[in-house]
Amino acid sequence: MSINKEQVSLVFKGFAMGIADIVPGVSGGTIAFITGIYDDLLASISSVDKQFISFLLKFQIKNALSHINSSFLIPLFIGITFAIVSMSKVMHFFMNSYPIYTWSLFFGLIGASILFIGKQIKNRLNPKNIIAVVAGAIVAALIVSLIPVETPKSNLYLFGSGMIAICAMILPGISGSFILLILGKYAHVTGAIKAPFASGSLPIIIFFSVGCLVGILSFSKLLNWLLKNYHNLMMCFLTGFMIGSMKKIWPWKETLESKIIRGKTYILKETNILPDPFDQTVIVAITLMLIGFCSVLLLDKIGNKK
Repeated sequence: MSINKEQVSLVFKGFAMGIADIVPGVSGGTIAFITGIYDDLLASISSVDKQFISFLLKFQIKNALSHINSSFLIPLFIGITFAIVSMSKVMHFFMNSYPIYTWSLFFGLIGASILFIGKQIKNRLNPKNIIAVVAGAIVAALIVSLIPVETPKSNLYLFGSGMIAICAMILPGISGSFILLILGKYAHVTGAIKAPFASGSLPIIIFFSVGCLVGILSFSKLLNWLLKNYHNLMMCFLTGFMIGSMKKIWPWKETLESKIIRGKTYILKETNILPDPFDQTVIVAITLMLIGFCSVLLLDKIGNKK
């Protein structure tokens, strides 16, 4: 398979999606929306069906790859995988050492993304569309308000966690990493990914990955069908989803209640606050918000020119 500029671009888009998926609160699906590949992503994943499996069983590899639009999926998932493997430690460092700056950049990205997706909605003031936006915002706000919990470490639970998290990863606005945090498996899974050859890491990666595979194949078909048949309503709902998720991404928070479980601090309750005092940290944070915001607008402008 020859490599062209479009496939190189897909690798970089996948890399951006992978970085987003590492951060609890930011969705790779949002990046797919920003970069204009969301519909193609769902359609390509949905094409993994009985016909594809039939080609594989008959060792008709060329037909199988053609059936699933491999020239799109392979470069994209190479980028996603490389980002997750190579950037996990880097993102953990920034999240732990510079949380306000990191959240500020993503707040700007998501804020502009809401405008980007919202402008694609037709008849914005239609009552049905308004209800869909409000419903999406409420659902997302409720999800991001859930409390992270300590849960079983069985392989079956890991499999189920993978199924649920991957569904969130392809939904704009809801982070698969945050869902993992709620399920109590974020540190468990990312720890295994950061040290794949450590004792006990391989089973974690295998069961979680298989769960992700099953989840994405089933959920993508549903999303693809909804976007084909109820495109405008789904765009409204997804826009609301992203609006509701902004609550989680706001950089300045005050911890109201926390609990230490096995040496790790879990935040049970927190509230968003305004920055005080207005110092150099706030200025840098606002600058990063603007950089994130303008980056999406620039991508949109470049995409429109193309």
